[in-house]
Amino acid sequence: MEKILKKLLIFIVIVNFIGIMFECTALKDNSKTALANVSIEEDRLQRIKEKGVINVAAITSSRTYFYKDANTNKVSGIEADILNEIIKRLRMNAKIEINEATFLNFLEKLTIDDTIDIASGGIFITPEREKLVAFTQPLYKISESIVVPALSTINFKSDLKTSVVGVVKGTVYEKLAERWKNDNLIKDIATFDTLPELFNAVSSIKVDAGILDSVVGKYSLFKNSKLPLRLLRDYTPELTNNVGIAMRKNDITLLNAFNEKISEMKADGTMYAIFVDNGLDKTNMA
Repeated sequence: MEKILKKLLIFIVIVNFIGIMFECTALKDNSKTALANVSIEEDRLQRIKEKGVINVAAITSSRTYFYKDANTNKVSGIEADILNEIIKRLRMNAKIEINEATFLNFLEKLTIDDTIDIASGGIFITPEREKLVAFTQPLYKISESIVVPALSTINFKSDLKTSVVGVVKGTVYEKLAERWKNDNLIKDIATFDTLPELFNAVSSIKVDAGILDSVVGKYSLFKNSKLPLRLLRDYTPELTNNVGIAMRKNDITLLNAFNEKISEMKADGTMYAIFVDNGLDKTNMA
């Protein structure tokens, strides 16, 4: 009987020892996993620094946000200027590589294509989008504006009742126009794939007016005073939102680094100086 008890005790000791070893191994593996997750988060910023390129899913249908000057090969535009300043302050020594996107697919490009680092170009920060990606703190504030031909008799929103109004597909202004049509505030809606198409349609009076974001309107008329267009002055926007740079949720280090430099730029006046250089004003401050 004593021999059986001794064997049983030895067996229990061995089982406990094996259990302890298993737990230690599991903890070690979990630690490795945690470290791996941290390295993934930190990798994006480091990767950009090492390759010397930041790949941007950019809205390029308008020169407002990003465009590449064919003569100088320099990437310019409101958000290109902001991004270049962030890159300089982070000492990343990285050039901007544009991956052309639209308002319909920029988030898809960011979340599916791992070669793309960020998405940028007049992107509204909304609760729906925040479920999919992370945003920097707001860069600037944006609202809708109404653009009409320079010699148009349309001066107020109430003048649009018999008008055909153009919008770009995939923008929040498409839904706004649909609501206006349902409320009999406009006659009809025309949709366009790009902002240049919308501008051309308004300039050539193929449509009576266009709804677009205020930043695009201000920038376009500021950079090209010869455009036969004007913005309605006596118009109160219905939609106001903040614009940010979109990133993957696990790129925490990159997000924190960008936010730090954006705060610096707001505090020392650099952000506002970029606004003024691109035709914006204090009403666009976020």
